[in-house]
Amino acid sequence: MRLLRGLTRDAARAVFPEGVEAVEGDLAAPASWESALEGVRWLFLVSRLGPDADILQAARQAGVEHVVLVSSITVQTHPHLGPAIDNLAVEELLKGSGMAWTILRPTQFASNALMWAASIRAHETVRAPYAETPLPTIHPADIAAVARVALTEPGHRGHTYALTGPEPVTARQQVEAIAAALGRPIPFAEISRRQAYAQMAEVFGAEVADAVLDVTGGDVNDELLRVRDTVPRVTRVPARPFRQWASENAAAFR
Repeated sequence: MRLLRGLTRDAARAVFPEGVEAVEGDLAAPASWESALEGVRWLFLVSRLGPDADILQAARQAGVEHVVLVSSITVQTHPHLGPAIDNLAVEELLKGSGMAWTILRPTQFASNALMWAASIRAHETVRAPYAETPLPTIHPADIAAVARVALTEPGHRGHTYALTGPEPVTARQQVEAIAAALGRPIPFAEISRRQAYAQMAEVFGAEVADAVLDVTGGDVNDELLRVRDTVPRVTRVPARPFRQWASENAAAFR
């Protein structure tokens, strides 16, 4: 029987499914890794939440055999961007670690829509750039589903998977899906890249803000826009559409 362990900064407040042991720790705090990794043989790791080289070394020393890494589809669609370069560097660290690996490269997360939650709760207008750019946004649960299969079933070691949702969806359509889930209209207005950059740079910094704006509409390409069948092919279950995510998370916008 496999035991599951979930790393959290606050075990008292963590909410995990039944059967998952909550272990307190922080990927940015090396002192917390030793106990968290004790006895672990398979590791699900999100890139760039801490010093990845040290995390991977600690995992190797603890006896971890297989790592499933969440990277980004921009490694292949926009390899010139700074965040993509950083993600590729972590991929290469994992490949050279001596542990078995599977790399997941998801596109835009459906949960990115939570950035609009405060405005929607306040019944304000949602403002976003590139309102009509259709991206194959992925439900985070589908990333987790692929990771589960990769960690627990044979045939996935040494593979890199690009992950998307089942259909393209624009920012305007995302807001419409949230409105449908709430049962009320949400006003929406498209803004310019310059306006969006001014807001995002304060939160993410200049380089990341520019990169996000490129891949959400300013510099898209066919590789980024393409819908892929990886989720249903690996999990044998259809990928979840954005409207499902909106329905499941409507409480965050009320």
